[in-house]
Amino acid sequence: MRKLIYEKSTPGRRAEILPQAGLPKRELSELIPEKFLRKKLAALPEVSELEAVRHFVNLSTLNHSIDTGFYPLGSCTMKYNPKVNDAMAALDGFRELHPMQPEDQIQGALEVLHTLQEKIAEIVGLPAVTLQPAAGAQGELLGLMLIKAYFEKKGDKKRTKVICPDTAHGTNPASAAMAGYEVIEIGSTDRGLVDIEALKKVLGPDIAAIMLTNPSTLGLFEEEIMEVQKLVHECGGLLYYDGANLNAIMGLVRPGDMGFDVCHLNLHKSFSTPHGGGGPGACAVGCRDFLAPFLPVPVVIKKESGYSLDFDRPDSVGKVKGFYGNFGILVRALTYILAHGKEGLTQVSRDAILSANYLKENLKRSFKLPYTQPCMHEFVLSGVWQKERGCSTTQIAKRMLDYGVHAPTVYFPLVVPEAMMIEPTETESKQTLDEFIEIMLQIDKETKETPDLVTSAPSRTPVGRLDEAMAARKPNLRWTPAQE
Repeated sequence: MRKLIYEKSTPGRRAEILPQAGLPKRELSELIPEKFLRKKLAALPEVSELEAVRHFVNLSTLNHSIDTGFYPLGSCTMKYNPKVNDAMAALDGFRELHPMQPEDQIQGALEVLHTLQEKIAEIVGLPAVTLQPAAGAQGELLGLMLIKAYFEKKGDKKRTKVICPDTAHGTNPASAAMAGYEVIEIGSTDRGLVDIEALKKVLGPDIAAIMLTNPSTLGLFEEEIMEVQKLVHECGGLLYYDGANLNAIMGLVRPGDMGFDVCHLNLHKSFSTPHGGGGPGACAVGCRDFLAPFLPVPVVIKKESGYSLDFDRPDSVGKVKGFYGNFGILVRALTYILAHGKEGLTQVSRDAILSANYLKENLKRSFKLPYTQPCMHEFVLSGVWQKERGCSTTQIAKRMLDYGVHAPTVYFPLVVPEAMMIEPTETESKQTLDEFIEIMLQIDKETKETPDLVTSAPSRTPVGRLDEAMAARKPNLRWTPAQE
């Protein structure tokens, strides 16, 4: 594999690719169109290495991360990322690979991908898996593309609607719309579960699928899931599983066993890979055999001669991401799964459920709890009592920052007014959970005795309260020298 070495140029001299192994020298303009080449030096500050290091290290100390503090971000599963995962992804045999290398040079990498596919297939109870999508939302879109391709292949073009409960993730209806479907919303019961009667009223020959998260965004397990899948399948539709909450059920129950036909998994949520910041995203999509022909190419397969990339799939929906997925993140996910094993992953879910119920029981007397049954890995409180005292959920969330805790997901799901969706995950100690309980109870006390502390928060952070309306209407997205 030839390395391209770029020679730094001044505006008056063309950047060149230096020859290596006897190859001829080539000008950069041969590879990049003239209109994209810089005509003058970039207006960048000239600083020493020490100044640059201090600048970025100091910036990093202003960030809140799972490595620096508690991050109970409901539904997002901000669990700790074990450093051994990074060590495995940094192994020379993985780190120095190039996606254009021939198959006989990347057998180890292909084995990693194939093994991860098999492990995920076993965890979710669905036989076919792709690791290509870049994120959960893209996985959702791909899942719906598989469903659409399946019905089109059958000649069934009348199925134009997808059902989304009112507790669905916001990406669910967005993904359905992007896939060309009309979204049909159904309500929930007074216990926060899918309303079976409402479901029956919308089922018909025009329904392609229902998108469900189980447990739901309320942190509640859908007790009648088998009735739901029976009704949807009887009308000819399919079931889509949003795997955002898989961290609650790993080893306990599988989406495939609940009747789901296709699902996506956010690898950062269940399998501890890095999360957020625009990347590095990774997602797995699993499906039943009848949907497998439509998976994106290439598919990693195992043959007697070794592992191979199968591009010969005429019914495939095509690529959804360059090459074969985010390989470094996939290595991390497999490391996590192998380190835990089946029993360990089951214990992860049990501990996540225990942590969430522990917090819920200790906070329900100070914050309204709209759904009182035992929760799974997360639960939703309401700040309506505090709102009556003049302190909104937004203000409570900002006050948490003063105590060094990242705010939970707020104002979602929409069915709960002043919602606070809290997910502690399994990686937090009881000491951390007790500290969080103490902070929440203290903030509740402040809403009664010193509400100004809450309504003016945050006051201890590097940046104080921002003008959110102005930030939304006139976002400042570009740095200019005038901002120095």
